[in-house]
Amino acid sequence: MLNVTRWVVFAAAALAMNFPVIVTFITSLKSARELSVNAGLWVSQPTFENYLRVLTQTDRFNIYSYLFNSMIASLIGTSLAIILTFPAAYVIARSEAGKRTLLPIIINLRAVPLIIFAIPLYMMYQWLGLLDTQLGLGLILTIVNTPLALVIMVNAISDVPLELDEAAKVDGASSWQVMMMIIRPVVRPALVTTFIFGFITAWNEFLFGLMLTTSQAVPMTVGASFFFAASGGGVQWGTASAVMMLGALPPAVLGLVMYRQISGSLTAGAVKG
Repeated sequence: MLNVTRWVVFAAAALAMNFPVIVTFITSLKSARELSVNAGLWVSQPTFENYLRVLTQTDRFNIYSYLFNSMIASLIGTSLAIILTFPAAYVIARSEAGKRTLLPIIINLRAVPLIIFAIPLYMMYQWLGLLDTQLGLGLILTIVNTPLALVIMVNAISDVPLELDEAAKVDGASSWQVMMMIIRPVVRPALVTTFIFGFITAWNEFLFGLMLTTSQAVPMTVGASFFFAASGGGVQWGTASAVMMLGALPPAVLGLVMYRQISGSLTAGAVKG
């Protein structure tokens, strides 16, 4: 009985959390005619015409371009964040002053509303010629990802015994060699987790994509909004829902594929002794 109750609660929680996704998917399977008379959760005549329209009619809004821009910018923003934060995390994790002072300062910077940086960033990007470029969007996504990446890496490296560092240095290894040859393999699951969370965060970023791109480097989050009234005559709910489902696929697939890696990293070091 207890086991049945547990599964009922689990199913109810899963349904509640995924209800918006379910509604969006159902809407994407309805034709414009059916949507005008049936706004419920039942589909009388399922159709993929909304998906076909989005994937084939690319003369005005090119979903492939938006997906490609998001992919490149997200990879830049995630990879650079890991490259920059891994050495910083090693230094902070091995320094009491770093964990006590520097880490909280960096984390608190992420709590500041990003809109505050809108005007100075736009002016700086305009001066540097980075407006409407994948590189420019990727660089700002690096800043967005840095606090989370730093927290994950500091916690992971802090769980690695200091004796490993000392033993390697006794054998003549430098700090860089210790970090790359000793620490990096041990915290590899945390690096993978950082990449996944960073990629999802970068992919879902809307504010800077809207502010810093216009045509050449428009990301998926901004491009999806163009489809809401793509044909005029009000919001095209079926088309918009199809675009949102397609845009959510890359991070969703990445999360599902790497689920075991994420859960293993998050629970590593929870039990010691």
